[in-house]
Amino acid sequence: MPDSSSSSPDSSPGAADLQRRLLDWYDRHRRTLPWRAPPGGRADPYHVWLSEIMLQQTTVAAVGAYFRDFVARWPTVQDLADADLDDVLRAWAGLGYYARARNLHKCARVVAHDRGGRFPEDEEELRRLPGVGDYTAAAVAAIAFDRPAAVMDGNVERVVARLHAVTQPLPDAKPALKVLTSALTPAYRPGDHAQAMMDLGATICTPRKPKCILCPWSGGCAGRRAGIEAGLPAKRPKPERPTRRAVIFWLVNGKGAVLIRRRPEKGLLGGMMEFPSGPWEPRPDLPEVEAALDSAPARTAWKALPGIVRHTFTHFHLEMRVAVGRVGYEPPLNGRWVPVDQLGEEALPTVMAKVARHVMAAAGRGPAGSP
Repeated sequence: MPDSSSSSPDSSPGAADLQRRLLDWYDRHRRTLPWRAPPGGRADPYHVWLSEIMLQQTTVAAVGAYFRDFVARWPTVQDLADADLDDVLRAWAGLGYYARARNLHKCARVVAHDRGGRFPEDEEELRRLPGVGDYTAAAVAAIAFDRPAAVMDGNVERVVARLHAVTQPLPDAKPALKVLTSALTPAYRPGDHAQAMMDLGATICTPRKPKCILCPWSGGCAGRRAGIEAGLPAKRPKPERPTRRAVIFWLVNGKGAVLIRRRPEKGLLGGMMEFPSGPWEPRPDLPEVEAALDSAPARTAWKALPGIVRHTFTHFHLEMRVAVGRVGYEPPLNGRWVPVDQLGEEALPTVMAKVARHVMAAAGRGPAGSP
């Protein structure tokens, strides 16, 4: 069976011919995306950078509305740099991986204040910007500035692994796939080539049931010739996610406002707003409210709501018991009071939005799926 050791730039099936076929296909079938320049147009580096940061760990379908909202509110990188971080975090809510939003704002400030609002064109310089890694640097260099750069996202990894029948599992195969991707990258229209590779993986060379009969590269695909294309790229088995459990405290004051607080800047959901909670710990069952009172934000009568709130992060599952309490005054606490009907304006991550919906459903103020 072919493996990565049998695939190299020298053995690639007609790189120039593959490049031509791909660009011909792209000119006929390119996707229309809100951040993509029209045919023959010049891409806006701000739009390219913003979309690529948003698209990390997120689908194109999910990003479209967020992208349009961001560019409507902050049309230029200078506007984004001048925005309040909390406003950016609120606009980001729902996209997840909130460190990206903080780095997005930080990067905008660097570009606006230190570089006169202009993004660097070189990959190496782009990588020096906050939150810009190898992939994003290559994507911006290629798409925004038409620099030959090997842009390798999940779609491209899949296309190249199948094209060259690379059977070494991911992530171990990434270095070999990067070499093969570089060998395919042309000096002519490298930005269109990069976007064509992404489109090919998203619409034709899909994870399941690839449409090989429609693929411009089907004749040169080693994976298809070997009959193994559907199983590529191979992946190492994912370790089982552990489950952490905690008590979340929903504290309401005499005016009907609920207490929220900001999480530490570093770490999971850094800088986002949350309802106070006990520690999120691996344990076999949910802690009782009484066992978590040391973490309660105030001394009052706490009542556990029926049911469990569940959320899954990249590396673990979280199960939460929600305890509701009330105080008739506003004690000096670590946080601030927000009217319940204004919670939607806060930078609440999805996991905390689930908590709010759970409380509202229990109070009969709306269905479990509504705030």
